[in-house]
Amino acid sequence: MIRVLIVDDSAVMRAFLSRVVASQPDMELLGASPDPLLAIDRIRRTPPDVITLDVEMPRMNGLDFLRNLMMVRPLPVIMISSLTREGAETTMKALELGAVDFIPKPASYDQLEQNAQEIADKIRAAAGARVSRRRPMLAQPAQKSRPAPLLQSVPVALHRVIGIGASTGGVEALRDVLTHLPSSMPPIVIAQHMPPGFTETFARRLDTLCRIHVKQAEDGEPVHGGVAYIAPGGRHLLLVRRGSGYSLRVTDDPPVNRHRPSVDTLFRSIAKAAGHQAIGVMLTGMGGDGADAMLEMSRCGAYNIAQDEASCVVFGMPRQAIAAGGVNEVASLPDIAGRLEALALS
Repeated sequence: MIRVLIVDDSAVMRAFLSRVVASQPDMELLGASPDPLLAIDRIRRTPPDVITLDVEMPRMNGLDFLRNLMMVRPLPVIMISSLTREGAETTMKALELGAVDFIPKPASYDQLEQNAQEIADKIRAAAGARVSRRRPMLAQPAQKSRPAPLLQSVPVALHRVIGIGASTGGVEALRDVLTHLPSSMPPIVIAQHMPPGFTETFARRLDTLCRIHVKQAEDGEPVHGGVAYIAPGGRHLLLVRRGSGYSLRVTDDPPVNRHRPSVDTLFRSIAKAAGHQAIGVMLTGMGGDGADAMLEMSRCGAYNIAQDEASCVVFGMPRQAIAAGGVNEVASLPDIAGRLEALALS
C-alpha cells in the first residue's frame, strides 16, 4: 500500500485529494493536514510514501517546508500548483528543491474530477521515485555568453536534429543536460509532459542558465541551430521539412498515450523529417510514451540514447524504450550531454 499524506490549507483540496487516495485499492490515506507544522509531527510518527504539498499555507511556506524536508528526511513530494505565472515560477523552484512532480490546481471542481485518474497515476509514480538529500541551493549561475545573433538567424539545413522526451523528473533532467551543451549544438526539440501555463516559465528559466537558447516552440517557426524548442504545455509539437531546412508545427490534436504533448507524436515526426540525421534521447518518466516512436526512429537510421535506471527519478519511459528495441545506448544522466556533443559532430 502507498501511504499518502496530504498537506494543504484548502478544505476543498484536502477533501478531494483524500477521496482520490481513498478510492484507490493500492493507497492508504495517512492524514490530511492544513498546516505544515502539524504535518511534521505526522511524518515523524508514521513516514508516508508520498506527500502532496500546497505552497501557500499558514505558519510555514510550502517551499520552506520542502527545502527542510529534502535536507533532513527526503520523501517523494508532489506540489499542488496554481495556474498563474507566479505559481509556475514557484513550481519550477519546488522541482529544483527536489519535488518529484506537480499537479495544477484547476479553477473548478469539475476539472478536479476529470483529473482524478491522472493524480492517482502521479502518486503511484512518485511512490517509486528516487529522491535524495538536497543541500541548500546556491545562487544561480550568471547567464552565459552566447554566439552573435547573426549565427542564430540562419535556419539549419537538413542535417542533425536532436529530439528529447521526458516526463516525471524530466524538468531537472533536462536542466542537467541542456546546461552542459555548447552553443554550437544542432537544434533540439523537446516534449516534456507538462500542462498549459508552465512551459513558458520553464523555458525562460532554462534560457538564463544555458549557452544554447531555450524557448517555447511556436507554430510555423523555422528551426535554428543552437536553439532548444520546448513543446507548449497541453499541445503537440512536430518537426517538419521546409525546403532545405526544418520548421515546427504545434497542434491541438487529441492526446496520444493519454499525453499532450506526446513524445510519440514528436519522435514520429522526427523519424519522418530527419531520418538517419536524428538523435533521440529518452529521459526519466512514467509510462511508455515515446517507446514505439523511438523504435521507428531507429528503423529510419537515428541513433537513440536512454537514461539509465540508476540516474532516473522514474525509469518507466526509458525502460519501455529499451524493451521496444529502439535504443542504441544506455547512459547515466551526467554523461548524456557529452554523448550528444560527440554525436552531433560525427
